[in-house]
Amino acid sequence: MTTPDRRATSAEDALALAQRAGIHRIAVPTPFLVGRVNCYLIEDEPLTLIDTGPNSGKSLDDLEQALAVHGRRIEDLELIVLTHQHMDHLGLLEILARRSGAEVAALDLLVPYLESFSRSATTDDEFAQAVMRRHGVPEDLATVLGELAAAFRAFGSSGRVTVALRDGETLKLRDRTLRIFHRPGHSPSDTILWDEEREILIAGDHLLASISSNPLISRPLSGPVEPRPRALLQYIDSLRATRELPARLIMPGHGDPVLEHVELIDERLRMHRRRAARVLQILDGEALSAYEIALRMWGNVAVTQAYLTLSEVLGHLDLLAEAGQAVEREADGVSRFEAVAV
Repeated sequence: MTTPDRRATSAEDALALAQRAGIHRIAVPTPFLVGRVNCYLIEDEPLTLIDTGPNSGKSLDDLEQALAVHGRRIEDLELIVLTHQHMDHLGLLEILARRSGAEVAALDLLVPYLESFSRSATTDDEFAQAVMRRHGVPEDLATVLGELAAAFRAFGSSGRVTVALRDGETLKLRDRTLRIFHRPGHSPSDTILWDEEREILIAGDHLLASISSNPLISRPLSGPVEPRPRALLQYIDSLRATRELPARLIMPGHGDPVLEHVELIDERLRMHRRRAARVLQILDGEALSAYEIALRMWGNVAVTQAYLTLSEVLGHLDLLAEAGQAVEREADGVSRFEAVAV
């Protein structure tokens, strides 16, 4: 067992420390704006792959080539672990599991979702359509976005989970123990894996070094869909819990390792407070839908990335509502928000 004996000072240094701990980053291409997704090969018994990349020939080719660099093949994989439900992280699951015969581990809440990814994604899209219409996205734009979402479903994959992971329990490999933490916010199924002995956290999209993870308004994995999930409030709670971990390295789902997670989380929390204050300024004296607020904040980006920006605005409106600074009122099926006079 190798424990990092000093704090990394650069991304290259961090990756070298991770490799000495038997963790290899494999950056797989995706067709999405976020760019490459990080999968992690853990040299242990069982030989473990964290996340798979999207279901595409290019992603599969790159993954195979990267495994070969480490003297491994897909057929050598013995365990595949998924960090969350987004297709860039699980799309090759069916192919990899079939070719390798590997066990598949995922959060227990995610098990029924993965039994039929297409059906689950369709239900997600229907939920997103209802959220968009309720919060002011024009009918024609919501329809187009729904069609685009359906076109991307082929990048996902169904799969049979053989190891259900539960929040707070451990996943034991020969040379390490990974504690499982459910950290919802970016998605309802966000799962992080904490190696306390090495002080290394594999974090999926829970915390990224160069961009803020978008807390998407997502259909719950269990329970009622109303009232609407407060994704940003969940995410902030999750960040605060992760802040308490004494992590030397955080290996994220995209981009470079996170070296100073406390400072980064503190900045993310400040950023959300600043954006909530900006939303409150926009509301001054007006009753506006979340989509109208998004247009004022981002202009055309609120059209081309309507659900992302809508989710962000709703998150900050939820922060304001929690603080007693804004209120939501529904009329004719559309919600509008007003600032509360102090």
